[in-house]
Amino acid sequence: MSAPPTPRTAPIPAPAPSIARNTPAALPRRRGVGLLLVVLGVGLVALALIAAGRGQLAIAPAEVLGSVLDRIGLGGIGGLPATPEHPSGEVALWSIRFPRVAMAALVGASLAAAGALMQGVFGNPLAEPSVDGVSAGAAVAAAAAIVTGVEAFGPWTVAVAAFLGGLVTTLLVYALSRYEGRTEVVTLLLTGIAVNAVCSGLLALLMFLGDTQSREQIVFWQLGSLNGTRWVYVAAVAPAAIVGLLGAVALARRLDLLALGDRSARHLGVNTERTRILIIVLVALLTAAAVSFAGIIGFVGLIVPHLVRMLVGPSHRVLVIASALGGAVLLVLADLVARTAVAYADLPIGMLTALVGGPVFFWLLRRARAQAGAWA
Repeated sequence: MSAPPTPRTAPIPAPAPSIARNTPAALPRRRGVGLLLVVLGVGLVALALIAAGRGQLAIAPAEVLGSVLDRIGLGGIGGLPATPEHPSGEVALWSIRFPRVAMAALVGASLAAAGALMQGVFGNPLAEPSVDGVSAGAAVAAAAAIVTGVEAFGPWTVAVAAFLGGLVTTLLVYALSRYEGRTEVVTLLLTGIAVNAVCSGLLALLMFLGDTQSREQIVFWQLGSLNGTRWVYVAAVAPAAIVGLLGAVALARRLDLLALGDRSARHLGVNTERTRILIIVLVALLTAAAVSFAGIIGFVGLIVPHLVRMLVGPSHRVLVIASALGGAVLLVLADLVARTAVAYADLPIGMLTALVGGPVFFWLLRRARAQAGAWA
């Protein structure tokens, strides 16, 4: 008797070759990412020097660079002047413009990095830092300080109130979204929407109760502005921004694993609940520090990480760093336009980012529809 026929099975396809870090196929992409980071870093420095020289008192870029080199002990290099030619140029640079440029870079980097974290933890490239209610809570606390006239911290009262309000609101959203010892992303999102709605109602109530001057101050604060920034304000924001950025880079690997799903991430040793708590705290710290002195500035945390992801891919370590640099470049540029677009006027920077961010956001939606065949 002949042996029974062997059942025919479909051939097992060979696994797709993976691109390792050091393979020749990976080198062009790594070079491209490195080139992007260099371009963003150099662009930020160049834009900062240009922005510091523009304004009602024009200072040449060579004079700005010479003044910077003189401050760090390298004066006279390349024949650059140690101080601006105008007698008030040095004071304008170091007392008004450089603090404002530094604050713009810090705020932009903080908001963009917070946006990258939120998009990672929600698994949605269209998430933004305000989802967890931090911006709305900061606005309510700042408005309360303005309307009541409380000066517990002197001229810092509104900023301190905004910072604490943002942190408290974020912790409240997290506490309300927990169920049976764990937090689901969808529940966190819906809770944030509900808290944002309540905060909007409270903000409207405070504006109704306040006088005309208070209303104008609240509206201006909501529009966002870096006018009046001083080095002492930069020193107050910098520690929170630096801690938040370093923490974001440190958690990048865990975010990459979270993208595989909670079950897979847990199997790979990630404590998903603790990771989400840390990320939410970092987002609150970065966003609260940014809005406390600059007011509400929208779309930076939404647009920048999404555009950067299109260029560098989903790796969160590179994404966070590139987003921070891109956010800093964007806000320094936006602040330059806010100061110089209209003579003798300082436009609200949040208005400019919204005017630009809205069309870009719509373009991203159109692009997603063209690629996926439906709105995504």
